[in-house]
Parts: sequence; C-alpha cells; structure tokens
Amino acid sequence: MMAKTKPPPSAPPLVAPAAISVRVLFFASVADLMGERRRNLRLTAGATVADALRDMAIDVPELAARAPHVSFAVNESFVSADAPLSNGDELAVIPPVSGG
Repeated sequence: MMAKTKPPPSAPPLVAPAAISVRVLFFASVADLMGERRRNLRLTAGATVADALRDMAIDVPELAARAPHVSFAVNESFVSADAPLSNGDELAVIPPVSGG
C-alpha cells in the first residue's frame, strides 16, 4: 500500500480589482476636443477624478494639457482632481467660461 501524500497547496484565486462605472459629461470646448458630450468610463475602485482624466487622455492626449484649466463636478458638486469617484457617479468636465 502506498503512503498518501498531501496535495500541494493551491494558489489563492486571482481576484480582479473591483471596477466602478462613471458617466462623464463634457461641456463647451472640452466636448469639441473629445468629439462627444458624454462617455461611460470603467475605472478601478478607488479611482479619483485625476485617474479618470489620465485614462481619457490615453485616447485624447490633448486633454492632459487642458486638465489644469478645467473645473470638475461630481454629482453636481464642484470638486478637486483628487476627489474619489464611486460607482454610478457623474463627473462633469467644465472648461473656463468667459463672456460679458
């Protein structure tokens, strides 16, 4: 009779980082730059407004140059670029407005 050997320990299952879905709204010249007025974006949980901008700048590199000059709102409240995003949030990217 053969001795029973223990099976090797199994590796812990790989778990993908949680993802969140954010709706992004673009206004005025930013909408022109992006070529659209809205976009749905999937980000890693814990992402910030700055992370969302970095992600979108992959497709539209000119967005990175505009980022210091735009305002952001999450769910209709103005925020800074380090504001965290949550699943289902609405992020608005608003360029400076001038007029008289």
